[in-house]
Amino acid sequence: MGYFGGFLVTMRQHGARNKVTTEYSGGRLFRRKNNDVKDEKIDKPERMHGRHVLNRYEDGMEKCIGCELCAGVCPAKCIYVRGADNNPDNPTSPGERFGFMYEINYLRCIHCDLCVEACPTEAITETKLFEFSFTNRQDAIYTKSELLVDNQGMPQHLPWEDWRPGEDQNTSGWMRATASAGSEDFVGVVSWGGELGYGVRPAEPTQNISDESELEN
Repeated sequence: MGYFGGFLVTMRQHGARNKVTTEYSGGRLFRRKNNDVKDEKIDKPERMHGRHVLNRYEDGMEKCIGCELCAGVCPAKCIYVRGADNNPDNPTSPGERFGFMYEINYLRCIHCDLCVEACPTEAITETKLFEFSFTNRQDAIYTKSELLVDNQGMPQHLPWEDWRPGEDQNTSGWMRATASAGSEDFVGVVSWGGELGYGVRPAEPTQNISDESELEN
């Protein structure tokens, strides 16, 4: 082909016809134009794996029981958990133990969702938030106080995170409970407990069989 033929291959990829990248400035565009309108993100996949949260039951109790299964299954070894016995007079979780210490190192996390699969109480799920960056290594290690949802059940919004509406919806817990291990028998079936702030999330919608066959092909 030669050098010139190689350049022609590259040049053919440019132009509006072959453009597949969505223009997005990360919210910086509105500052340059001196207005308050942010450019919009494209819709995220329903099963997207983003930043983790630790959930509460509808009565406000924490779901984490400190069993450390999430830390044990993590292939990146980015989760550190330590459990402690509940105070009988003022329990933190419904079980005998609770997650006394919980840390996730996002410099290591690969968002594989295995921690969510391993959790027996659906305490940890992943949101759709993927835009969060750090100015130092310490900020990349999220502690329990940052991961645990607030008293309304909403994820905490840290200064370096760019939350947009809907990024806390249809989390990985919603996907896992309705399509366990990918079995179609669980699609469209509600099979988990309620969450503070959300109640019982709706079941995953049934999928179009023709769409599934197209994906397989």
